[in-house]
Amino acid sequence: MYSAKSDRYDQLPVRHAGKSGLVLPVVSLGLWQHFGSADPLAARRQVILSAFDHGVFHFDVANHYGDGDFGSSESLLGQILHNELAPYRDELVISTKVGYEIHPGPFGTGTSRKAVLQGIDDSLRRLQLDYVDLFYAHRFDDTVDLAETVRALDDVVRQGKALYIGISNFQTPQAQEAIKLFRELGTPFVVDQMSYNLFNRGVETSGLLDLLRKSGDGLVAYGPLSEGLLSDRYLGGIPASFKIHPTNEATFAGGREAVVKQLNALNDLAKNRDQTLAQMALAWLLHDPVVTSVIIGTTSVEHLVDNLDAAKHLTFTADELAEIDQITGA
Repeated sequence: MYSAKSDRYDQLPVRHAGKSGLVLPVVSLGLWQHFGSADPLAARRQVILSAFDHGVFHFDVANHYGDGDFGSSESLLGQILHNELAPYRDELVISTKVGYEIHPGPFGTGTSRKAVLQGIDDSLRRLQLDYVDLFYAHRFDDTVDLAETVRALDDVVRQGKALYIGISNFQTPQAQEAIKLFRELGTPFVVDQMSYNLFNRGVETSGLLDLLRKSGDGLVAYGPLSEGLLSDRYLGGIPASFKIHPTNEATFAGGREAVVKQLNALNDLAKNRDQTLAQMALAWLLHDPVVTSVIIGTTSVEHLVDNLDAAKHLTFTADELAEIDQITGA
């Protein structure tokens, strides 16, 4: 019988999502990869429960996740929510998404009203929940009028199937229009989830961070370590087999050797801060208060705890920030 550690809320700082009442730990656990039907349930349970014991009460998934077996990541999390974490449901923030492929046919992808409304029902069934805390449009769907998507998401809240709404992978003008429509409906829209890391500054250069700051909403950063690139694993070189997420492809624009030099320079700075490179990369994202949480993905309790230690040192001097910008070419 699982019993959560009594000191779990002493481990991590928390932040409000913008001006809303939704609070997230500064580091959240994502179940994007290697949390599907082909993965060992007992080992994944250990990671999820260890995360909760260390103050991570936000678990992020999507109906598309499952390493090709769509929906299986939700099902895996659902088993753990039902069998171990049910007594703690009121403490948890569970987020899921709709928008990428989940089944064949025109309504198995996208954010039409039909896809959104049947998507939330199917997600709740797999998660074994009555509601999720945060429900996202996983992507912008240019085949559907944005007002239809926004209204469908608003109805999900009004039906009691989600408490808050988010968007993900919207370009800044798309996000701006969505936020306007949400405000008109009174929808509890609170966060935009986007790819963001030391090498990928798109949310800065596109004006998205400024938009969210002005609108009083938060950013949740995914891919904070760029699939592990921002760690000490690649200080000696980046193998040709390394696969980078499409949102981070510009990282290698100057060649992999140039990135290795940047990694080593960043690692030296991290050492001066008594952090690992990964810890500094996570902490750097959180130096801006508009960033509500960063989503890490790991199947190792050791790596989990190491990443969470980033929260022990979140402050940066102006010189450190300037040096990071100089190294990364920002």
